[in-house]
Amino acid sequence: MLVLEALEPIEQRWHAELSQLDIAVDDVPDVPALTDVLRWNEHVVDDGEIPLARLVPAGTDRRGLATRARIVLYRRPLEVRAKDGIDLSDLVHDVLVEQVAHYLGIEPETLGDDPD
Repeated sequence: MLVLEALEPIEQRWHAELSQLDIAVDDVPDVPALTDVLRWNEHVVDDGEIPLARLVPAGTDRRGLATRARIVLYRRPLEVRAKDGIDLSDLVHDVLVEQVAHYLGIEPETLGDDPD
């Protein structure tokens, strides 16, 4: 619910630009080994060595089928980092804004700007 609440004002303003983007929530990141965590690219929002979210660019899957871009937020790392419910809501918002801005190729501050 927090993700949907955080996404709503962004989607209202940027609906057309986000029409090819999916948002997902996983419990934890799929990290086979700690060394993989240390090599996250610019598509990952992390807290030290713990990924909080990831932008998966559009592409093709193993079967050659087209895939849409998606932002995956990791529920448990976000919950563990937050001090309380309000902090969690703020953290989810901040992480989502950063990921959507990265997807759109704009600065995070621009997401809240009025079009005029």
